[in-house]
Amino acid sequence: MNPFWNGRQNMEKIIEVHGLKKNYGSVQAVKGIDFYVEAGKLFAFLGPNGAGKSTTINIVCTLLTKDAGTIIVDGHEVDKDDGKIREEIGIVFQESVLDPLLTVRENLQTRGSFYPMEKNTLEAAIESAMRTTDILNIANRRFGTLSGGQRRRADIARALVNHPKILFLDEPTTGLDPQTRKNVWKTIEGLQKEHGMTVFLTTHYMEEAAMADYVVVIDDGLIAAKGTPAELKEKYSTDSLQIKPIDADAVRNLLKTNGIAFREASDLLIVDIGRTVDALPILRLLEGNIGSLQVLNGTMDDAFIGITGKEIRE
Repeated sequence: MNPFWNGRQNMEKIIEVHGLKKNYGSVQAVKGIDFYVEAGKLFAFLGPNGAGKSTTINIVCTLLTKDAGTIIVDGHEVDKDDGKIREEIGIVFQESVLDPLLTVRENLQTRGSFYPMEKNTLEAAIESAMRTTDILNIANRRFGTLSGGQRRRADIARALVNHPKILFLDEPTTGLDPQTRKNVWKTIEGLQKEHGMTVFLTTHYMEEAAMADYVVVIDDGLIAAKGTPAELKEKYSTDSLQIKPIDADAVRNLLKTNGIAFREASDLLIVDIGRTVDALPILRLLEGNIGSLQVLNGTMDDAFIGITGKEIRE
């Protein structure tokens, strides 16, 4: 384990937000929200476009001033201790901020020059960041020549140069192919689990949010829901029983007669159920007339729509 990360989880709540408000003229972007992030956890902060998500993150990261409220980041208060907070966080922006004409190493050296490090300490930090993200073999290549996955790992390395306690990831895998997304997440999971780093994630991919320890959903400037992925799926989504009947008319009649709502898709009859076990009496009712069946669990996509009434990618 990298010694710079040893013993970093000494607080239960590493980020605390109380009564946060932000207006843009007459527009209330954030309307007085409260939430916290536990140290060493993977925290997902979700919301549709225009919900106040980016505004909140920019304020927490000291990139934007607030109108009201209190934010504590690792014991330091936003708007009072911004310099100390910036030393404790790393940010991977949705769009890369690295110079395409510089090599990976040169980009990291440029970033490291903003921190009060001795030359030898800085070089060790750069080597450590590149080793952690598995980009030592491309250290001397120009950033502009790299593949999408290599660029993303270099972006993450840039955010690790100051050995942050908290890593902010703003849609880190948007636009990447599935295999590259998987490789980037392998790097992120290694940081979170092996080094105990707190990861603050925003994403449009609900399967990524499903990996979080805790999720907060913001909509229209207010917290719309919060909980573990399992809690949100249980509360805001439903399972579905999908049946391919032998005699479709007979199955339709049985369902209607027993007051069981259903919908149709192609040759399937679909019944929404609260829990998987709720399928059992329906199956007994239709016994002998089922060609095939499957029970699908509710997803984070379903839960997000249930919470906000909107698609995450709108």
